[in-house]
Amino acid sequence: MIVPLFALANAGIHIDGSLLSDAASSPITWGILVGYVVGKPLGIVSGTYVAYRALGRRIKLSVSWPVVAGGGTVAGIGFTVALLIANIAFEGRQLEEAKLGILGSAVLATLTAWAAFRVIALIPDRVRARQLSGTADDLVDLAEDVDPERDHVRGAPDALVTLVEYGDYQCPYCGQAEVAIRELLDSFGDELRYVWRHLPLNDVHANAQLAAEAAEAASAQGEFWAYHDRLLADQEDLSPRELGRHAEELGLDTTRFWAELRRHDHADRIGDDVATADASGVAGTPSFFINGQRYDGEYDVATLTRVVRTARQRARVRAAEPAGAAS
Repeated sequence: MIVPLFALANAGIHIDGSLLSDAASSPITWGILVGYVVGKPLGIVSGTYVAYRALGRRIKLSVSWPVVAGGGTVAGIGFTVALLIANIAFEGRQLEEAKLGILGSAVLATLTAWAAFRVIALIPDRVRARQLSGTADDLVDLAEDVDPERDHVRGAPDALVTLVEYGDYQCPYCGQAEVAIRELLDSFGDELRYVWRHLPLNDVHANAQLAAEAAEAASAQGEFWAYHDRLLADQEDLSPRELGRHAEELGLDTTRFWAELRRHDHADRIGDDVATADASGVAGTPSFFINGQRYDGEYDVATLTRVVRTARQRARVRAAEPAGAAS
């Protein structure tokens, strides 16, 4: 925002009726407008297509063709560097006409890009899925695959989308993310499964390690998720006394619970999760992986819903490909 505003404030252009009249017939103004608004999208799409065909279609695009076209329209928004080049190339009235062409192209390209992506958003899911089937597979970033026999899994075992979270019970952001995750599980039903892996940040959260071990002690008695939910709902106090209170209220064998905590029976289990986090390049919490791919965006309900929906769409296409090939 700041750089374009600074450039605009220092562009030194005074727009009046005379300049607009001259620009309407100026080859400089029209050359810039057409070059950005038409030339950029055509160049990007055609260049991508030529490279794609030249390689014998041995590669897959990272995005679908409509999105390539949309990216081309966005590329038509040129401003600060264009003003710099115009100042080098022109002077006087020609410079004013060039600046007007640059300003005009920035506005027109923005409107064109908005329209392009609005059209893309209206593409039916079935058509969009076919388009995605021709794109490259996502890189898998999760070092250790989900193991239902070991991992804590919530949701259908055969769900199309798997959301893995590395979390810390004392991390306030994990508590915020929990609200969104609950809504996702409700809205996607059997199409989404959720996996919690421990990553206690012991250098900043004094009780995180003990809370994680307490959750595993509860898991040993078949109450992991009930205990997990209590910890994230009551993050303000994760003292040993509160950890014991949660165990007692859930009806756990507290003698066994405290014996396991004193012996640190589950410390190795926590350490294994931390090791997989390190191998996956995770340094903070919460960290998410969606179908094995690292997700670094926002984790509010609306954003996560869009991301999970896209992952589900891709998974559906991949699931249908063998049957389509066979037929």
